[in-house]
Amino acid sequence: MPRLSIAVLTLNEAENIEACLRSAAFADQIVVIDSGSADATVALAQAAGAEVYAYPDWQGFAVQRNRQLAHCNGDWVFFLDADEVITPGLADEIRAAVAADVDRVYDVRWTQVAFGRPLTHMRRGDGLPRLFPRRQLLGFEGVVHEGPTLQTPGLEHRSLPSPLLHHSRRTVHQSLLKLAQYAQLGALKRHTQGKRGGVVRGIGSALASFVRLYVFHRGFLCGREGFLHCFLVALESFFRYAALAVDQDALERPALR
Repeated sequence: MPRLSIAVLTLNEAENIEACLRSAAFADQIVVIDSGSADATVALAQAAGAEVYAYPDWQGFAVQRNRQLAHCNGDWVFFLDADEVITPGLADEIRAAVAADVDRVYDVRWTQVAFGRPLTHMRRGDGLPRLFPRRQLLGFEGVVHEGPTLQTPGLEHRSLPSPLLHHSRRTVHQSLLKLAQYAQLGALKRHTQGKRGGVVRGIGSALASFVRLYVFHRGFLCGREGFLHCFLVALESFFRYAALAVDQDALERPALR
C-alpha cells in the first residue's frame, strides 16, 4: 500500500494542535514543522507521536512548506494547518485516493468554524490543493497562499467531497491578531507584484469582500458568528491596501509569521 504523510505547520498553536493531530492519526507519518513556538505546541505535538522539527528562522510560508516536504517519506503528502481538523468522511476519502495511487492532485474545501459555531450554511467556495503524489510535487513558491510546483504542469485536479473544519476564529482577540498578520502578508505580496494601495482601494475591496461573503456566500444565514466572520475578512481586505499605501518601511522587511 502507498504510504501517506500528513504535514502540519505550527506557531503557538497549543490550543489547536491536539485536535488537529488526533484527526490525522490515520496517516503513516505526521510531520510538524514548528516556526518558533513559545507555548506548549512542540511538547504537545511530540506527545501526540508526531515528528517535530524546529525552523524558527521564518522566511515565508513557501520555505516552511518546502522544509516540511524534505522530511516527508510517504508516497503521498497531505498538507494540514494546525487550526484545521480532518473530518471522518474526509479521512476515508483521503485513504481511498492514496490507495488508488493515480497521478492527480486532490482539492479540499473548508467549513469555517467561527467563535465556536460551524458556518454550515455558508457556501464553501473553491477547494485548495492539499493532497499530492510525492513523486509529482517539486516544492512551493509564494509568501502567502503559497502555490505548488509540479513535475507535470496541468496535472488533473479532483475535489474530495467532505470538508476540513477550519477553526479560523476562536476569539475576537485572536481574530484581530490574525487579521493584522494576513493584512501585512497580503500587502507584501501585492508590493512584490508592483501593485498600488490606498484607502479608497481598500474600502472598495472591503465592500466587495463583505457583500460576496455575507450575501452571495450566505453568511447572513449564520447569525452573529457569520456576520463577524464576514466583517473580519472584509477588514483584512481593507487593511491590506491601507498597509500597501502607508507602511513602506514594513514592506521592505521579511514576511511576518
